[in-house]
Amino acid sequence: MKTLTRRPPKPAEPLHSDEDRTVDEGSGELAGWSTGARANTSSLIRFGIWALLILGPVLGLAAFLSVPRPLGSAQPQSAPTAPPAAGSQGAAGFAQLFVAAYLSAGEGDQTKLSAYYPPAAGLRLEGASQRRTGEQLTVIRLRQTARDVWAVTVAARITSAHPAPTPSIPAGEDRPDPKADAAAAATAAFHYFQVPVATAPAPGGATGYVALAMPAEVAAPPRITAPALAYGPLRPALPSDPRTQAVTQFLNAYLTGAGGLDRYLSPGTQLIAISPVPYTELAVDQLAVEGESGGEPVTGVPADGTRLRLMVQLRARSQDGIRIPLTYALTLSARAGRWEIAALDGAPTPARIQPTTPPGAPSATPSASWS
Repeated sequence: MKTLTRRPPKPAEPLHSDEDRTVDEGSGELAGWSTGARANTSSLIRFGIWALLILGPVLGLAAFLSVPRPLGSAQPQSAPTAPPAAGSQGAAGFAQLFVAAYLSAGEGDQTKLSAYYPPAAGLRLEGASQRRTGEQLTVIRLRQTARDVWAVTVAARITSAHPAPTPSIPAGEDRPDPKADAAAAATAAFHYFQVPVATAPAPGGATGYVALAMPAEVAAPPRITAPALAYGPLRPALPSDPRTQAVTQFLNAYLTGAGGLDRYLSPGTQLIAISPVPYTELAVDQLAVEGESGGEPVTGVPADGTRLRLMVQLRARSQDGIRIPLTYALTLSARAGRWEIAALDGAPTPARIQPTTPPGAPSATPSASWS
């Protein structure tokens, strides 16, 4: 008979307390997160906060600017306009071309004129095309009559392709023919045509032009009285005058290529001789000197630095042997006992307007003369 024995119960596994848990600090992990990952996360958070601080004002400004404005507050943008100088120069050239086409136009040339004045396509033209032409066309007047509108006056000499025969005068009669004389005078004279030209900006930044009417023939511009000049009367250029010697040597080098030009120029003056040489020889005939009224001969040269303006009249022999009259306005400067050319003036110097001297005021002392 078997004897039953009771086994002692199996001891339960002991529970580990908090004290029994150990952390391996050397492994660098805590609750599934490494210390490097936690540092990276902190850096990202800090970067995001700074980005929001910086982008916040920028995004707010962009949102403000993107709000559409009311239609009533929109400011109209003006179209760019061409500079006045460019518009006037272009209008002058446009008018000159229009007058040239107008003078040579005849029956069937409406299309040519409509390129300048569009309504010309419906004009009635008479006569053969090219029966007359314009020569020596040039703009002599340009004035602005309104914004972007120019009145251009063009001068032209009109020639006929088939000039009318000159009527014969019976033998023994010497009476003039008024009609023939008038026709000859009209042929030789210049005609003047006024053209109104409008300008406006064109695509590509260019300037466009159009005529507002057909050309209108007008009277010749009036002549005016020439202003007084600062020079004295013209007097013969004496060979003994140092001024005559200076300008003759300079003009010989300048016009005929005789010798170098620099030797006759004052320091700092730069001029270039004409090339090819237009003349073979020249002769200085007359001088008009600034401030000089007497006709006493001059043989001396003043102190260094003295400047003098004068006008020279001469005759130069061209390559075909014909003498051509020329006039030059020059400024001379004294240096080392001789005159040198300081400037080739662009125009004669006008006389200065002397102010009226009040009663009792002392008069200006005339400058000392030299000889």
